[in-house]
Amino acid sequence: MEWKCLKCGNKDFDQDQFQATGGDFSKVFNVQNKKFITITCINCGYTELYKSETSAGMNILDFFMN
Repeated sequence: MEWKCLKCGNKDFDQDQFQATGGDFSKVFNVQNKKFITITCINCGYTELYKSETSAGMNILDFFMN
């Protein structure tokens, strides 16, 4: 993947992901139905978020795990 930091111009990065709640139903039952990919510059720490798709199966599993 080609990437360049918007703040410092560095091309080295770390990629990670996290999930969050969204909407009233998911907040009440703490269902993590929003998934994001993060790209973080190794040099300055600038981070970009990209929305990713979550599967219905993972949302159901998350509901029962809470």
